[in-house]
Amino acid sequence: MKEIKNLINITDLTTEEIDYLVRVANDIVENHSFYDEICRHKKLATLFFEPSTRTRLSFEAAMLELGGSVLGFSSANSSSAAKGESVSDTIRTVGCYVDIIAMRHPKEGAPVVGAQRTTVPIINAGDGGHFHPTQTLTDILTISRKKGRLDNMTIGLCGDLKFGRTVHSLIEAMMRYENVKFILISPEELRIPDYMKEKMDKAGVSWSETSDIEKAIPELDILYMTRVQKERFFNEADYIRLKDSYILNLEKLEKAKKDLTIMHPLPRVNEISVEVDDDPRACYFFQALCGKHIRMALILFLLGIEREGFGK
Repeated sequence: MKEIKNLINITDLTTEEIDYLVRVANDIVENHSFYDEICRHKKLATLFFEPSTRTRLSFEAAMLELGGSVLGFSSANSSSAAKGESVSDTIRTVGCYVDIIAMRHPKEGAPVVGAQRTTVPIINAGDGGHFHPTQTLTDILTISRKKGRLDNMTIGLCGDLKFGRTVHSLIEAMMRYENVKFILISPEELRIPDYMKEKMDKAGVSWSETSDIEKAIPELDILYMTRVQKERFFNEADYIRLKDSYILNLEKLEKAKKDLTIMHPLPRVNEISVEVDDDPRACYFFQALCGKHIRMALILFLLGIEREGFGK
């Protein structure tokens, strides 16, 4: 029986596999017609136990553009979870109907439980404040396309670094590449967890912390903004106090590099002013497009499908 490959955490992929996915995504853009029917008769299930717009729709668009089909649900209330069915049973059942599963769940570790019982590849589309590996692949593809490299750069991560799963996963991936420095910009209450600092130290990565975004901006090649996530707070008063900690506007960008790349996993609330949208350095909507292309590449990779002649 063929071993099933899942994607639960970005660390499930080797650096070589990440680089391969970037190459496939770029080939999809350049040679889209070769991929139009490559997943014909293949089915993707999108099991979303919590709300999502970009991630769910980009997975669905990715499979449809590969010639496959999609089924699933967009909230726990519209699934048997509302009747008390376990994640494990849901995954095992849905695996009888499809070829691959993308799952988002509010509880950390839920995809790990599902992966223990799956009969088809499963992709973690976000589990609570834990991991979001396909957003990380999206970010890597965006950086690669905008910078032409994945090494020798300074990345500023700003906002909610405590609960921000996109931030944790991006650090896990980018610290593999040479001479990547991180500047961690957040209020003290939302600083990155100690276990992530220990990982960076163990990897020999250069990093620093600050609460001053304007002081950090001139050094940055990438500025990765995040929203303060209301759904991760137990105390609404704390959320209200911290939600507007950092708002990026054109005034703050005056001292930034001309080739700065501004990223955001979206959805945006007000942490990036709309006046920044027309700045050529703003890449967050391009980032959303990259999300579709990298998920197309990932679906093919996990299904073991490669277009004829690729890489030759």
